[in-house]
Formats: sequence, C-alpha cells, structure tokens
Amino acid sequence: MAEVKIIVTEDGSHSLYHAELNETYHSFHGAVQESRYVFLKEGLDFLRTSFGLDKIRVLEVGFGTGLNAILTSEWAVANKVRVEYTTLEPFPLKSEVYEALNYHEFFKGETVKERFLELHKAAWETKFQQNEFFNILKSEAKLQDFNSNSFFDIVFFDAFAPSKQSEMWDLEVIEKTASLLNSNGVFVTYCAKGQLKRDLKAVGLSVETLPGPPGKKEMVRGVKR
Repeated sequence: MAEVKIIVTEDGSHSLYHAELNETYHSFHGAVQESRYVFLKEGLDFLRTSFGLDKIRVLEVGFGTGLNAILTSEWAVANKVRVEYTTLEPFPLKSEVYEALNYHEFFKGETVKERFLELHKAAWETKFQQNEFFNILKSEAKLQDFNSNSFFDIVFFDAFAPSKQSEMWDLEVIEKTASLLNSNGVFVTYCAKGQLKRDLKAVGLSVETLPGPPGKKEMVRGVKR
C-alpha cells in the first residue's frame, strides 16, 4: 500500500497521514474524540436509544487504523449489547504501523492494547469472537464488490473524503450502501457535503445535518424508513 506515517492529533491520539492522497485517516482536531462522537454517540447510542436494539449488526466502510472497531468492542461490553461487526479494508496496514498506535491510552484497563492488536491480527474473511458481546469479520473486499446475505442496522461510512476518494461517494455506491441497511437502519459519517445529503435522500433515507465533532461544523446521519 502507499506510504503512511503516524501523526499526533490535537487530543493526543494518533492518526495516519496517507502520502499519496495527501490526507489523514482522522480529523487532526482529535482522532479518538471524532470517532467517539460520530460513530458512537451519533451512531450506536442513537440507534440503541431510538429503536431499543439489544443486538446490532454494523458495517464499517474503512477499517483503517481499527479505531472504530476497538471503540465499538468496548462500547458493546459496557452497554451489554451484542454487536456483529463487519468491516471492509482493501488496503490493510502493516503490523509495524498498527502496533505503534496509541489508542489504548484512551481506555481504562491494562489489556486494551492486547484487545486492539487482536482485532488487527484476526484472520481476514473469518469471524472472530473477541468477547461475549462483540465479534468481527474483516474483509479485504472493496465496497463496490461486497455482497451480503443479510442486512445491517448501521453503516459507519468512514472512507476518505470525497475530494480525495470521489469514487467512494458516487450515487451508485451510496445506493448500494443504503440497500444493505435494514428498515430503520442508520447511515452515519463525518462528511456533510451537500451532494451526499441529496444522494442519501434520493435513495430513500431521511437525512439529518448534525453538529460536528470538535473542530468540524457539521456531520450527517441518515435513517432508512
């Protein structure tokens, strides 16, 4: 894969800089705080509060550093909600990169680092049960090539920004993503582009523009009715 290097964001947590795209994997205002806000607070917390689910099927577009996955694993245990987590990543990180990431410093408990590394080292295309409440299936498939026999309750759409990876935000891709959602399924992303909101509405989702995480004005959440 293209060269990546570790950077420190404003909350002290690591992210990666992708040299070829001239883009970071997370907000430089704070990687951990952004993911907690966008995908946990406005994603999983919203879904659980709104629809009372005790089992949630997640599809993540962009495993990347594994930050969203470890956050979700810890959330599942804390909330006693069973989570089946499917994540797509055509370009997995090398071990020397993910082993150096400091996300364990943002959790309580002495074994978080080991649990984080478990997620990266788990075999691809095989379901891995990390604990009573969380299992993960990692796939190297691109979203455009991904197929599933079942539907998802929430999509974490965490691809690189439209200005850097426009093919991931095409209407056809958004339509396919929406087709993978259950009724009342949630689409959540850090992006708040007007074209994205129009496309989400065009494929049948109700769309909310929400306040963004620290350093960002807005984000988007869609619900399939």
